[in-house]
Amino acid sequence: MKKIINDHLDKLEKKERKILNSKKNMLDEKLEPFMEKVESKVPENVKSTLNAAFCKSFQLVFKNGTKYIEKLYNKVKIQSEHNMNDFKLNTSVNRKTLKKLDKHAEKASIINSSISVIEGAGLGFLGMGLPDIPLFTAMILKTIYEISLSYGFVYDLDDEKIYILNIICASLSKGEKQRILNERVDEISAKIDNHILLDNKLEEEISRASKILSDSMLASKFVQGIPVVGAVGSFTNYKIINKISKYSTIKYKKRYLNNKK
Repeated sequence: MKKIINDHLDKLEKKERKILNSKKNMLDEKLEPFMEKVESKVPENVKSTLNAAFCKSFQLVFKNGTKYIEKLYNKVKIQSEHNMNDFKLNTSVNRKTLKKLDKHAEKASIINSSISVIEGAGLGFLGMGLPDIPLFTAMILKTIYEISLSYGFVYDLDDEKIYILNIICASLSKGEKQRILNERVDEISAKIDNHILLDNKLEEEISRASKILSDSMLASKFVQGIPVVGAVGSFTNYKIINKISKYSTIKYKKRYLNNKK
């Protein structure tokens, strides 16, 4: 059992390193000059408004919105499927049982990425840049919530919210900053799983995640405020949900398997 788990953890480590060392693709290289030009023209008050909108959205969802997000998926079913897969894993560890753990997480990633494209394109076509931020924030958290449940973790405790916010930060960062934040994610999960009290402040973590998100979406949200042209926001929505999905799936599965060793 231990060898199979360690072999699978090695594979997850390789996937993680690939994310941490990823290079720009051809589409990113072509869009980057355009995005940089747009960002240079964004007024400071728009930047602060976007950041504040993400902060407010996280605060609202964490305070009262989770119960509404949970209406969009079957929490009990996901937990039951995990418990069944966990039982099978405890009795017989093989590639098949390990793969079954990923079933709902992969499905959630595909569905939520697709929804974010439709939402971004629709509101972008109408010229609505900022009003969709609460919806997009909820979609990000819905994606992570479903992935966390798939691997047997909760998301309603403050420590887990801090873990989620750091996952968002690490997944959307680049270079050395991403490597530092990735280590931070591992440190937080280790403390949580070893019942060590975190000294992180939730409000500070919300501010940090909001800043990274608003920086990542600055150009697309500015453009999204322009009717028809703003449909380009759908590409950014997809890209961000996809990055967060891939990264959080690796981190939650690693966390689950490390607790099995």
